[in-house]
Amino acid sequence: MNSGSPQLKILVTGASGGLGGALARHYAASGVHLALWGRNLRRLTELAETCRTRGATVTLRSLDIADIPAAVAALIEEDEARSVDLALFASGLGDIRAATDKVEDPGLVARLSVINFAAPAAMAAAMAARMVDRKSGRIVLIGSAAAFHALPFAAAYSGSKAGLTRFSEALRLGVREHGVGVTLVSPGFIDTAAGRQVPGPKPLMLQPEEVAARIAQAVERGKAHAVMPWPFAVLRLFDRLLPRPMRDRLLLSLAPPG
Repeated sequence: MNSGSPQLKILVTGASGGLGGALARHYAASGVHLALWGRNLRRLTELAETCRTRGATVTLRSLDIADIPAAVAALIEEDEARSVDLALFASGLGDIRAATDKVEDPGLVARLSVINFAAPAAMAAAMAARMVDRKSGRIVLIGSAAAFHALPFAAAYSGSKAGLTRFSEALRLGVREHGVGVTLVSPGFIDTAAGRQVPGPKPLMLQPEEVAARIAQAVERGKAHAVMPWPFAVLRLFDRLLPRPMRDRLLLSLAPPG
């Protein structure tokens, strides 16, 4: 997909976050209209100014996608105003079990399940239905390399991203014959403000701008799944091949010091 195409409309959710902002900046260009959604209106406003200096037109929407019916209604309203060509669902939360807890807090589990899985899945389904009707468009869902592993100290995060991974794969198969593409992105560690707040080692950390550029490449090539950086794809295979007792010991050893 060419970011310079006339009247191209790109929706970015989670645009007030590190990766969402990087995606908006990457696609900002003349002939592009960016619909930027996020919870932090101040950051959205600053981002909009940057994108406008690069030639894009921009509209903003401040909302919390945890209200799924309202988020889906807003999505339909957005698409009715002008058809979305590329929808990048970059909203997400990352967290781990508190050091003093033996099991993750139920509230945390519920919140991450909604933000990382239920809300983006519902919004992607709504967007896909409209794209199917016009037989064009592309959807990008941001998963995580954590979805490949049963992380005992981040069960809600890895579990919610695993759910989104399976949903993305199923949605892609369901809509591809109608001219709609779906790309799942499974990044490792990204150097964002939110990511830096999570304790523990972060090997092979990528900058948000690099991840945004790789996502754009994956979209351009019509890839079904982009894992980045590549060693995490190898780790995914390694996890599948290990006998369960060995895998269990390895995963337990990864817990950050508490």
